[in-house]
Amino acid sequence: MKIKQTMSGLLPYQPGKPIEDVKREFGLEEVIKLASNENPYGCSPKVKEAIQQSFHELAVYPDGYARHLREAVAARFGVKETELIFGNGSDEVILILCRSFLTKEDNIVTASPTFPQYRHNAVIEGAKVKEVPLVDGMHDLEAMLEAIDANTKMVFVCNPNNPSGTYVGEEQFLAFLERVPEDVLVISDEAYYEYVAAEDYPETLPLIKRYPNLIVLRTFSKAYGLASLRVGYGVAAAEVIKAVDPGREPFNTNTLAQRAAVAALEDQDFVSACHLKNRTEMERFERFCQETGLSYYPSQTNFILIHFNRPGGEVFHYLLTNGFITRNGEALGFPDAVRITLGTREQNEKLIEALSKLV
Repeated sequence: MKIKQTMSGLLPYQPGKPIEDVKREFGLEEVIKLASNENPYGCSPKVKEAIQQSFHELAVYPDGYARHLREAVAARFGVKETELIFGNGSDEVILILCRSFLTKEDNIVTASPTFPQYRHNAVIEGAKVKEVPLVDGMHDLEAMLEAIDANTKMVFVCNPNNPSGTYVGEEQFLAFLERVPEDVLVISDEAYYEYVAAEDYPETLPLIKRYPNLIVLRTFSKAYGLASLRVGYGVAAAEVIKAVDPGREPFNTNTLAQRAAVAALEDQDFVSACHLKNRTEMERFERFCQETGLSYYPSQTNFILIHFNRPGGEVFHYLLTNGFITRNGEALGFPDAVRITLGTREQNEKLIEALSKLV
């Protein structure tokens, strides 16, 4: 049997190493995972209560429309219920968009390096990928505009960007939107929205009324701490949502995930507390870099990309043997760097102590 040509040579998404595998491989008793940008403080206690109250529904298919979650998100962010699409993580919304819009005659425009699933899903659909290099870790929006042609269907702006952690400001983003052709979809992927502290970060949800070619992606996997339940969503003009919704799988978000997301959304005190602790820990890493002369990109996320002036694989392996799982920058497009998810204060102090012995 032959799979379609566009699948040939593609690799599945490569997540961080599992904790138990690292323990066995290196004979370690304690391993701290700081690789996948998860919330080290877990999720709201209200989430656990909501899940426990939903166990009796496991034999019943979930609500395919995700009504309660739809109502909660719409009310929280001031959008219409018809302007929302939910996915098994925002990754699935990316898949749905590519499935709905792209053919082999089309292309997409992205930054590089950026989140790899934009390219991955476009390639599966046979579309070409036009990658525009980052400048100082940031999107080069002017060059991305120049890359758009008559066959461009989608432009992805990862904001803040993964893996660099940098962001596009409001003035830049609005000027960009004004110049993108109306028939090209602009996807603002805001997985780390709740961690952003920059005052000039764009508030994009109100813009969907002005720009019908804009879709905003967000997730419950990061600051809300629901990574294992896989809930993400897209916000766009109702006409766009109606057009792409047939590309969504039936019952794609499960009952526990929907109930958990509603409960998580209600506990904004928890999210705010995580935001504040994250900024404190980001300052800790920035001080470490400044004191040791290491360069880094100022990050508006819950991770930091640090340049070590040596192969990232060496630093990654050193940390692995010392019980820390991070992400090797060589696999992310930054060969001399390592991406580190911010953990708790105790976890970060241990990792910085280990790094201090290396640098």
